[in-house]
Amino acid sequence: MFVTVVEDTGVEAEDAPGGAVQPRQLIVTVYGLYARGQGGWLSVASVVRLLADLDVDAQAVRSSISRLKRRGLLVAEKRGGAAGYTLSPAGQEILAEGDARIFGRRRATARDGWLVVVFSVPETVREKRYRLRTELTRLGFGTVTPGVWIAPGHLQGEAAEVLERLELTDNAEVFLGEHVAFGEPVHNIARWWDLPALDQLYTDFLDRYRPVEQRSASGGPAEAFTDYVEMLTRWRRLPYADPGLPLELLPAAWKGLQAQDLFARLREKLAGPADEHVSEILVAGAPRANAPHRA
Repeated sequence: MFVTVVEDTGVEAEDAPGGAVQPRQLIVTVYGLYARGQGGWLSVASVVRLLADLDVDAQAVRSSISRLKRRGLLVAEKRGGAAGYTLSPAGQEILAEGDARIFGRRRATARDGWLVVVFSVPETVREKRYRLRTELTRLGFGTVTPGVWIAPGHLQGEAAEVLERLELTDNAEVFLGEHVAFGEPVHNIARWWDLPALDQLYTDFLDRYRPVEQRSASGGPAEAFTDYVEMLTRWRRLPYADPGLPLELLPAAWKGLQAQDLFARLREKLAGPADEHVSEILVAGAPRANAPHRA
């Protein structure tokens, strides 16, 4: 399992894969991977110990956890005298959404058609207009004009959920159909999405993690954990930046296919040893009793 987060959880969009990731992004990844098998709860001591393997100091961990709490993703809870945090209902929903996008993602075909969202949001609720644009971008929509957004047809459920959540269903229309005129779809896609930037994200991922694949067989559980959490944290923006555009409309030798294959191979190699490392730490830091107590 894995996680991605929306803008209002306090975890900003990740830096480019070649840049540094933030402690709060790593914490969200750790919760997405390991907390749900523990009833959604992890002790602060365990999180501090795990993040130490990723070169994050205890103060940065505690500060980042507090920020995630303020944003409503985590809830403070003591178990058996141990301080910790559990996932909020909103946090669990966000994790489930991320699982579906990252591990259930699909590549569209031309037969799926195109989803078009047309909206006009009044100036009196311009904050919602900004949030809608942010959410559509996060889902991977391209922009035809400022008020006309487009995506592969399989994203219709996610787009409808965003409009309902923002209470903008009276300000938008959603259409599903095929492109009939004018211009070639392959040229239009290059206008609606920044394909060179997306290709560079995939290239950066390949450059960083091909060497990891080559050395992963010789590493132990702790190294596997470090590589796995960092890789997932860097990867998770890509299934959102790339909404699964039809392969036949993308440039030849599209790097996204190579990157997705590398991601799958590394996940298969690293997940098991990483689980062993986390299990050892969680057992060592297990609370004395299981009765929860809200902090």
